[in-house]
Amino acid sequence: MEKMIQYILQFGSLNTQQIDLVISKGQIFNLKKDDYFSEAGKIPRQVGFITQGVIRGCYYNNKGEEITRCFISENSLVCDYVNFEAQASSSEYLQAVTDCSLIIFSKKDWEELSRIIVEWDTIKNKMVQLCMHQKSRKGPVISQDATTRYLEFMENYPSLINRVPLSYIATYLGVTQQSLSRIRKNIR
Repeated sequence: MEKMIQYILQFGSLNTQQIDLVISKGQIFNLKKDDYFSEAGKIPRQVGFITQGVIRGCYYNNKGEEITRCFISENSLVCDYVNFEAQASSSEYLQAVTDCSLIIFSKKDWEELSRIIVEWDTIKNKMVQLCMHQKSRKGPVISQDATTRYLEFMENYPSLINRVPLSYIATYLGVTQQSLSRIRKNIR
């Protein structure tokens, strides 16, 4: 919980009583590798803070191919926030790439924090903006060659190289797994 509180306090200040309230609303939740935090076709029911592990945002394109859009790792908020707020069905999946530990907030508890803590909406909005920015970060520029895309991935996500299956990295980069294996072999 301490890492989550440190994260929250980057966006505003809370007194001890308010911090205790936030802690009381969060529940520790474990997600096994390959399980979903939220699924396409379902209404997202919670906001999470990742304390350990990696989650990916993915969807299926019109050819039925799975595309990884983003990776979200420790000390980050995770949520399909637009659909969470609107109580609308999601169009993407948030899936655990590794076993994950999270602190989750139900919609009811998340909204209750807004009603009780005056500053919460300002803090929440800043956290959500960062979350949405991380999720919407543009994938690699497809006009770049595949090696350049992979090198940029390594630069942007150095901690994920050995934690994320190559198949997910390949769909993120827009290449086949075989192409990615060749690229990795050539740059060693």
